[in-house]
Amino acid sequence: MRRSDSKSIRAALPGLGRILKHFAPQLRKQKWLLILSFGSLLAEIVLHLLEPWPLKFIFDYILLPNASHKSHHLPIAAALSQLSPSVLLTSLVASIVAIALLGAAAAYFSIVGMALAATNMLTEIRTDLYSHLQRLSLAFHNQAKTGDLITRVTSDIERLREVSVMAVLPLLANSLTLVGMILVMFWMNWELALIAIAIFPWFLFSTVRLTHKIRRVVKMQRQGEGAMAATAAESISAIKVVKALSLHEMLERVFFHYNRKSLRASNKAQQLSAALERMVELLVGVATALVLWRGVYLVLAKIVTPGDLLVFVNYLRIAFKPMRQLAKYTGQIAKATASGERVLDILNTVPDIQDSKGALEAPPFLGAIRFENVSFAYNPEQLILKNISFEVQPGQQVALVGPSGGGKSTLVSLLLRLYDPITGRILIDGHDLREYKLQSLRRQISIVLQDSILFSGTVQDNISYGRLGARFKEIEWAARLANAHDFIMALPQGYATILGERGANLSGGQRQRIAIARAAIRHAPIVILDEPTTGLDNENERAVSEALQRLTYKRTTFLISHNLKTTQSADLILYIENGQIIEQGTHTELMRLNGRYAAMYAIQDKSDLSGKAEGRRLSWQKGSDSEPLHSHCE
Repeated sequence: MRRSDSKSIRAALPGLGRILKHFAPQLRKQKWLLILSFGSLLAEIVLHLLEPWPLKFIFDYILLPNASHKSHHLPIAAALSQLSPSVLLTSLVASIVAIALLGAAAAYFSIVGMALAATNMLTEIRTDLYSHLQRLSLAFHNQAKTGDLITRVTSDIERLREVSVMAVLPLLANSLTLVGMILVMFWMNWELALIAIAIFPWFLFSTVRLTHKIRRVVKMQRQGEGAMAATAAESISAIKVVKALSLHEMLERVFFHYNRKSLRASNKAQQLSAALERMVELLVGVATALVLWRGVYLVLAKIVTPGDLLVFVNYLRIAFKPMRQLAKYTGQIAKATASGERVLDILNTVPDIQDSKGALEAPPFLGAIRFENVSFAYNPEQLILKNISFEVQPGQQVALVGPSGGGKSTLVSLLLRLYDPITGRILIDGHDLREYKLQSLRRQISIVLQDSILFSGTVQDNISYGRLGARFKEIEWAARLANAHDFIMALPQGYATILGERGANLSGGQRQRIAIARAAIRHAPIVILDEPTTGLDNENERAVSEALQRLTYKRTTFLISHNLKTTQSADLILYIENGQIIEQGTHTELMRLNGRYAAMYAIQDKSDLSGKAEGRRLSWQKGSDSEPLHSHCE
């Protein structure tokens, strides 16, 4: 084999070794099933090798008995010669049935054993992949496309399972069968065996060259499918915005582009696989013709028997059938390798945020928090937070105000350790956050967002997600605290009512109050509120505000809000702009300072007064319009 061929072979399936190495622990767990499958596979191969021999004996000992002395002096030859033709024929015909029966049983156990092993292994891998995705940092998820990740968890894993059963095991069986038949052919007649294997170099060359192309095309296809799934997931999840902005035609064009790209790659892969299979068929035909041409001369010369030639032709038919399938299986394995590499890309991604070495379980927090010279950037070129420093005492409320995009939400994300600062540190009760295990840290922080996410499941489930294993009495207590109990009981099945995806069958205020109940049940000493009342009508805002007051009582609270009326009572107000704390203090202190906060408060106050005046004007107009009607009636 030339050096370039060797390089091509090494480049053809580089991912397969990586996949097998990475999943070796899961493979070892299935060793007994794999041993059973492999043992059954070896039995199946031996029976395949025996298949043409009853025909050989029928030809050499019954149809052409004069040629029986040329049977390589088999140990069984003397015994066969002693049997009458009728007994011998009956025995050989029965042996054909027995070989077929035993071969079917061996194939059944090898396939079922392999299927069970593959299913068990890949179920564990899928679970590991899903768990790993859950633990990857927000930086990864902000860049990744949801649809593509779902494709990797579902269809890529499924393709690995299918191929391991439908391609890997048959490929292994066919390869070992081929090796066994070649050895038997050399034992019978080396000249015919050399003619039969003369096409192997051409076969290997074609397989390696086309397999490399198939794998490259299939990887492009899987990437296209991932992009297509991401586009579909993104548009469906934001269907209201799509309809409101009439984006459906634009999104259809994007989807069509990825769909056509995937289709072209799929067609190309099919063409390459078909070309490989047709090439094998041509080579098999050439080999069969050459063996028959030379074999007939050897039979006429009485060097081999007709039965020997029959075995050779049958072996060519059986042995090169695997070669035809090898082309098909190679294409499937190339597809599975592409899928496996996509799975490994995720599993090999290291979370940016994880427990540090020697991290401890966090003790119950008092709630004292200090930011010391904290700076942060999503990318090194642009700082989002710049040298942030402040201190909060247990039970105090901190309001984060200022223009949108100033870094307020990023600041509380650092407190949750969704990201780590580039410089500086954050301390709770005098200890750096990074000293604690993530789970034990986040377990002591409750959060209520502007658009609180609810999950598919019951109302009870959604509240209990705040603290898994909570008793129903605690769930009901949290719902009452959140002003949610009454409307929950008015639902068709009360706490057992199934919520739609993201709580779509509830109003915004109802969703928010369930989210508050979920936060309350944690009994966390630290609470983060990110615009929790934005977008609510007056009635819902009043109910949510009352619930939030109860939730945050004697708890260290971070409140992000653009409505400065809701932040006046905060113990500390931080005015954040362009990633910096421009002003800090109480409402009274900041109003006395007459800076940015005071200016923003004055603008909002003026806007509120204008809104009330406009309301009175509209009310007066309505009254004026009604007066003539009243007079007319009189």
